Amino acid sequence: MPTVLPLSLFLYLISLFIFSAFNFAESQPFIGINYGQVANNLPPPTVTANLLKSTTVGKIRLYGADPAIIKALSNTGIGIVIGTTNGEIPALASNPDAAMQWVNSYVLPYYPASNIILITVGNEVITSTDQDLISQLLPAMKNVQNALNSVLLGGKVKVSTVHSMSVLSRSYPPSSGSFNPVYQDTMRGLLEFQRENGSPFAINPYPFLAYKSDPRPEMLAFCLFQPNSGQTDSGTGLTYVNMFDAQLDAVRSALNAMGFKDTEITIAETGWPYSGDGSETGPSVENAKAYNGNLIAHLRSMAGTPLMPGKSVDTYIRALYDENLKPGPPSERSFGLYKLPDLTMIYDVGLSKKSSQTPSPTEVIPSPKTGGTSCWCVPKAGVSDAQLQANLDYSCSQGIDCRPIQPGGACFEPNTLFSHASYAMNLYYQTAGKNPWNCDFSQTATLTSISPSYNACNYPG
Repeated sequence: MPTVLPLSLFLYLISLFIFSAFNFAESQPFIGINYGQVANNLPPPTVTANLLKSTTVGKIRLYGADPAIIKALSNTGIGIVIGTTNGEIPALASNPDAAMQWVNSYVLPYYPASNIILITVGNEVITSTDQDLISQLLPAMKNVQNALNSVLLGGKVKVSTVHSMSVLSRSYPPSSGSFNPVYQDTMRGLLEFQRENGSPFAINPYPFLAYKSDPRPEMLAFCLFQPNSGQTDSGTGLTYVNMFDAQLDAVRSALNAMGFKDTEITIAETGWPYSGDGSETGPSVENAKAYNGNLIAHLRSMAGTPLMPGKSVDTYIRALYDENLKPGPPSERSFGLYKLPDLTMIYDVGLSKKSSQTPSPTEVIPSPKTGGTSCWCVPKAGVSDAQLQANLDYSCSQGIDCRPIQPGGACFEPNTLFSHASYAMNLYYQTAGKNPWNCDFSQTATLTSISPSYNACNYPG
């Protein structure tokens, strides 16, 4: 006798087919944001959903699985990462029915209208030192995966877990990146499971923490994607001009060393606090805006990293709002991009759809040459040769085409450092998003309404 599907499951499968046909054809953007809820002043979920719809953010990561937020994000197309708490892992590991109930509670009622793309089982479990919890992590992940498979969502909703950078015993130089031997057996089991199911390796890199441990001016520039002399990896000869790429490639090297070269990486969490107290090094609005703004520009450029050129990994920025009940130093409560309760931006990193489509007044300067609205980024007068060289090196390392200032190129003459730096800095500004911070260069650059183009040398504007 043929098996008869329950009506509810039949209708669910029909809706899944329709949604997949019409909505999954579009690839998801790679810029996401974290939504932490350790706070008592958060707006209603519908307000948050409307805020997100006004931005270019393509994904949101919840640390738990709040049904009200998941439902509010239905029909927005925004990719949703939901998570199980560490406290839920023992039950999920020991009882497949608990995993099925979790999927029935937080996935099936909302999917596919709510675009749930990933379930993270726990957060930074491996470095928690809780051996019982660590041993239960993989069984919990397997039970959640089996529950998804049973409702035909295996491969559509992925299962992963999130790690801190402390799972690496070495991260510098990036080519020497390796997992801590203490965790290697556990890590191999997790990675084999994830390879079988096509899920990403999720990690939380924080250049902010690297700067806190080495608060030199050159390290700050390296961490904020600002012009610097760079650091050469002695193992590969590759030059790194920002800490984010160096940390990401260290993870890539660690995965490669264990034989998981095809495992994709997701940045589950990264950011920079805009406020702290007198004992903390680095928190400020200026630094937070520089880090997040330059990170977003770097991701949008598709430059990639020295080991992974030409692609951008999914990156979730911390955070949508401050979490006023989060324990720890004041900086832990100061990662938000939007103020509460009025939802105005604490600082602008170019995520709003309006600002990304309509340049701000500082970006649009009427050009007397063209009569249009072009502007160009050039060095300020009196900038030192050392700074010009740093600006030139930085710009050309970001994936732009610097061939016109090479011998034989249309802009090689005059063969001066100022001329070559001007061309490269402007090209970086034009390709990185034309945001004011893309023409900062440690306050050594300025915007002009007069085109620097000459003869056959054309400065894009």
